[in-house]
Formats: sequence, C-alpha cells, structure tokens
Amino acid sequence: MTDETTLAEPAPEKLSRDGRATIAYHASPGKSPGVVFLGGFRSDMSGSKAMALEAWCRRRGQAFLRFDYFGHGASSGDFTDGTIGRWSEDAVAVLDAATAGPQVLIGSSMGGWIMVLAALARPGRVAGLLGVAAAPDFTEDLIPNRLTADQKEALEHDGIVHLASDHGDEPTPVTRALIEDGRRHLVLRQPLALDFPVRLLHGMKDADVPWETSLRLSRVLNSTDVEITLVKDGDHRLSGPEDLERLCAVLGGLLDGIIPRSGDKDP
Repeated sequence: MTDETTLAEPAPEKLSRDGRATIAYHASPGKSPGVVFLGGFRSDMSGSKAMALEAWCRRRGQAFLRFDYFGHGASSGDFTDGTIGRWSEDAVAVLDAATAGPQVLIGSSMGGWIMVLAALARPGRVAGLLGVAAAPDFTEDLIPNRLTADQKEALEHDGIVHLASDHGDEPTPVTRALIEDGRRHLVLRQPLALDFPVRLLHGMKDADVPWETSLRLSRVLNSTDVEITLVKDGDHRLSGPEDLERLCAVLGGLLDGIIPRSGDKDP
C-alpha cells in the first residue's frame, strides 16, 4: 500500500505525543475549511499527492496540513512498532493540535482507513472526506490472503514477516501486532455514522487494493452525498499528472460545495 514518492523538503514542525514520540508536520495557513492529507502505509508527507495538494491549496488560499505517522518519514519511532490504532491516534492528535475549524480529510491508500477512524473520533471537526485508492480493513481483507503458508507460520512464530514490495527495493515488514490491532479497528463490517460529503477515487488497474473496496466503503457510510470516480487505466498510486489534476479538481468541487458552519472562523 506504499503510494508516495519522497521529495526533498524543509524541516517540519514537531508535535509531542505522550512525552515519548514526536509527530512531524507541515501546516500552511489559509481559509476554512482546511485540508488535511493522510498518507499511506510506509509513505511519508513528501509524496507527490501531498505536495501537489499543498501547492494547489496555497494557490487557492486554503489551509492545508500534511504529517507523518509514528515510524514514518520525519516522525520518531520504529515503523514496526506502529499499528492502525496508533496511527489513527496520531491523526486525531494532529487534527486537534495543529488545525482549527472544519477540515476536509484526504486519505490515500491506508490513509483512507485512517481518515474514517479520525472522522469517527472527531465528527464535529470534519466537513468532508476524499479517499484516493482507499484501503480500509486491508490488514484483514488483503494481507492474510496474500501470505504463503510459510509466511503465515513465520508471522505467528516470529511476530513479523517481510513481504516483497512492488514499490521499492526493500521488503515490507508486516507484524502480528499490526494484524491483530487492525481487527479492533475494522470499518467495513457495520454502518458508519458519517453524514458529510464523501468523494472516492480509485484506479481500476489497482494491483494493491481492489477498486471494489471503495464501493464497499460507500455502502457502509450513512451519507447519501457520496460520489465515486473510477479511473479505467488508473493504478494504485494515482500520482501521474492527469491523476493529480483530477484529484485537485475533485477537491475543489468538494470544497465549493461545503458551506462553513455557523461560528467557524478561518484558522
């Protein structure tokens, strides 16, 4: 589920978490609703989608925030100590500490799962959701089905298995803790009391996360304002020039349709 390409960038701000970990982030001031980008599994906040969205929001004068989960990018910690629950808590902490007013959450791949969990935790802070190849429940629905018998045994015995990755030279570590914690945070098994506008983009040639996952997500959402865009030739990353242009256009339409809530002020 890695879906971002790392680029050079200036030093980020840091948010202390529980006195132990620090979460790195970049925040750009602007008008409300703000936009928060949530990256994918083993991705960081310097990927092509995050940077394109930041540049687009700055041109529009829209507040924007991107950050790295625990064990990712410029944040502290070991990736193998991270779990869905911990990363969703990071997202909520950054939402609470580094943004003001209503926010549109954009979740890429695993970030699509994290955005749902963050929205459930802070529904009053969310104005809309935008998923890009959203991968909710991937630790339960995708990873186990792709493990060989030997890999399943290694995962159970050693607590970790390293899987070949199509998105880099290094294998992807998957821990038993990640799988077990993921089961406590599944979102596709029951209705989700989320009633704000939702937009979902998914490539039909996505080899990592089936495009039907976005359909499943749309069905469990209470919101009736849900639109899905399927890209016939789109892969998992959806990071080509046309993909980024489409992403920004969908975000623009979503923002234009959101009326700021009474009493909210620009951050």
